Amino acid sequence: MNIFTISHKEKEHTKINKNTRYLYDIIICIGIIAIFGVVVFLIQCINQPISANGIPSTVSTNLKNLPYYTLRSIFRMLIALIASLIFTIIYGTIAARSRRLGKILIPLLDILQSVPILGFLSATVTIWLVIFPNSMLGVEAASIFAIFTSQAWNMTFSFYHSLLSEPKELDEAVRSFNLTRWQRFWTLDIPNSMIALLWNCMMSVGGGWFFLTASEMISVNNHTYALPGIGSFVAQSAVDNKLGHIWWAILAMIIVVLALDFFLWQPLTAWAERFRITQNSSDEQKNSVILTLIRHSHADEIISKIFSPINQWLDKITRPLGNTGSKRQYNPLKNKIYDRLFNVLVFIFIIIGATKMMFFVANTCGLEEFAKAGALGAITFLRVTILIIVSSIIWVPIGAIIGMNTKISKIMQPIVQIFASFPANFIFPFAMMWFLAWNIDLSWGSIILMALGTQWYILFNVIAGASAIPDDLREMTYSFQIKSILRWKTLILPSIFAYWCTGGITAAGGAWNASIVSEIVEYGSHRMTTYGLGAYITDATSSGDFARTLVGVVVMSLFVILSNRLFWTPLQRLCEKRYVFE
Repeated sequence: MNIFTISHKEKEHTKINKNTRYLYDIIICIGIIAIFGVVVFLIQCINQPISANGIPSTVSTNLKNLPYYTLRSIFRMLIALIASLIFTIIYGTIAARSRRLGKILIPLLDILQSVPILGFLSATVTIWLVIFPNSMLGVEAASIFAIFTSQAWNMTFSFYHSLLSEPKELDEAVRSFNLTRWQRFWTLDIPNSMIALLWNCMMSVGGGWFFLTASEMISVNNHTYALPGIGSFVAQSAVDNKLGHIWWAILAMIIVVLALDFFLWQPLTAWAERFRITQNSSDEQKNSVILTLIRHSHADEIISKIFSPINQWLDKITRPLGNTGSKRQYNPLKNKIYDRLFNVLVFIFIIIGATKMMFFVANTCGLEEFAKAGALGAITFLRVTILIIVSSIIWVPIGAIIGMNTKISKIMQPIVQIFASFPANFIFPFAMMWFLAWNIDLSWGSIILMALGTQWYILFNVIAGASAIPDDLREMTYSFQIKSILRWKTLILPSIFAYWCTGGITAAGGAWNASIVSEIVEYGSHRMTTYGLGAYITDATSSGDFARTLVGVVVMSLFVILSNRLFWTPLQRLCEKRYVFE
């Protein structure tokens, strides 16, 4: 029985002649050279010294610069995505495999997810400028780091939960074969998490686009640092009341999203089908022009020859990490002592940090500021709750249908990608005009604005969960003529429940982050505000009030952590016990 479906590359090679394969090789080489040339050009552009006038606070809105600005934004996004992927694999693996560290890393991930992008920027911009003095690389690094913080957390949550929900028979198989931990990582951990991780990568890019304006037009501590990019282009056009320029930027973003879908996401999703857990391959295989081109060329053989020695070397040096099936002798008493000592050290560290923070706040803005921020946080919490409920009702059935039907997925994936990856704040000026024309209060309108950027977390995770349902189980429900309602109750909903939990957690965290740009909306001379914790943090950050910014970030983190611990964590434990394929 084949656990993972494999590609049909060998059959494909027999259908084409050598000349055609060499033609495909030439096309791939041209593509690689073009990518390499663009990367070298962009690296030269970002590694520029700071001019005598200092770091620019504005960018040009000349339409001739829009293609170049777009390339700069894509470059930042892809660098942040690579960094997020590396962070995800390392952080998620440690959290899942280390019982003690997991107790710290997962709550810490909750905190990191809840910290708004302005909180990271206000705390790190100065650090990056010190690391790269007299160079624009400092601002570039701050921008990339800000995009990283909008991408990494939901990818890490997805990978972590995939590691915890591995099928037991596969876990027993790798243990019985006595694979090393490195071999297990590449033969079980990565393949089992690939489909969900890939969809969350797509969603992370969408999250990065959503905060692109704040990442490229950095306004902290009464200073504004502007970088060339499509996000700063839109922000500057909004300030200058140039709606036409915003429409051109929207068109550019649509082209970018479609190009990324064609050249990156379609090949990856088609390739990831080989990691679907099933006893037989799907009748309707996902296809990609780019993936077919690669498979028909010699690229895979060249890559295999290059990485095979590297893989053997890594396999050799990682053997000291031990084998998956090895048994360790644990002393229960000693283990209990170590656990208590570890918990005490963590508790002491938290108390020291909390005490220093309280003294700092008390000596600046006063401890009563926590009560004010808490009341505003309760208002934002209600908005987030409404958003999660409504988004789940709408997108769970739609996502399940898309994920289980290959034909629908081929049609809907680019469309979903456009909506999910499109920076929703690009259309905030138009939404603001609509609110003003229809007299819609921003207290309700902010929910719509938050939903534009965060509802897709739920949709993408549900699609990933539905597409990972084994084909044999789907076919069984049709063979037994199980009615639609019963099929949803016994197969579909239990299968996607864990994925919905991951999507719900990340959507809630994203909604809290989105509140900083949704509770205050500006266009030209117009400004709409509403009560909420996001508006509180935005005002504090813009005015350089670090104490109030800290209070807002701490309160937001507490809201996210409490909601995760009291609501989402029990649901995840239920998933691990009842809704895992065994």
